[in-house]
Amino acid sequence: MLLEVLALCGYGLWMLLGLALALGIYSPGRGDALVPLALGCVFVSAGLIAACLRLRTLSEWHGWQIGRVQRPTREALLALATYLPMLALAGLVRGTEDFWTTRVLSLVLALCSLICLITSAYGYRTRRLADQAGVAAQLPISRVLSACYGGGLWLWVCLIFQADLPASSEESLPWAISLLLLAMLLGLVDGVGWHSLRGSSLGERWQRPPQGLQSWRFLAAALICAIPCLSLLLVPVLPPAGRWLTPFAAAAYIVGKSLELWLYDFALTRFALAHPLEASSGLSRTSR
Repeated sequence: MLLEVLALCGYGLWMLLGLALALGIYSPGRGDALVPLALGCVFVSAGLIAACLRLRTLSEWHGWQIGRVQRPTREALLALATYLPMLALAGLVRGTEDFWTTRVLSLVLALCSLICLITSAYGYRTRRLADQAGVAAQLPISRVLSACYGGGLWLWVCLIFQADLPASSEESLPWAISLLLLAMLLGLVDGVGWHSLRGSSLGERWQRPPQGLQSWRFLAAALICAIPCLSLLLVPVLPPAGRWLTPFAAAAYIVGKSLELWLYDFALTRFALAHPLEASSGLSRTSR
């Protein structure tokens, strides 16, 4: 789950950075884009490196079992193709802002990242449903919002530190307001996902949720939304020390989202082990 969230943050970082560069609204220092590009590359490549190590629990990357199956899946090929515009853009970001090739490659990177998020949502869900367990409700809208929110938090970190943006400047307000709105939308989508699970045939068999599940869900929600939003609100109030709250907020989101995905996976897995036949039919209906 940690690698899943890191990949979401990486693709979200590339997507938002690509849009900002294509629209010409990123930092005037064009070389400043190298840091978020490299950070997104680290996040996205974490799962690939883990799969190359051929660990028992991390043996595949986008459905491709590296070292066992020579031919990569379509999903893996698309993920690998996303590296091409990223590398090309890394070689052009030190050019002038009006260079049209830079803006075209930025838009291509954003589109490739978005397509990769959507295809990986269906691919990951299909593989987990084949095992009659897993995160069945990972719809594209949920992954895209999670990627935009997580990637936006890390892009916010880069803006605050690299561009030396004053925390109280009016230039920082649009980023903070956008992240707050994304947090609200993400909380709404995640809440609908849990509510739909309880309303399905899987949730009807549970007279009460597993012990401690609600407490862990509250902790995950606090790490995903409450702590990052509070940090965003405190950054303009506590300059210049408030900028150190931004990496804390981004790290809290990674921990919280990983915990939430694990809780959802645990809930479905527990039901599947107890009622394998009903879980199969229930998960199929939940994924529609």
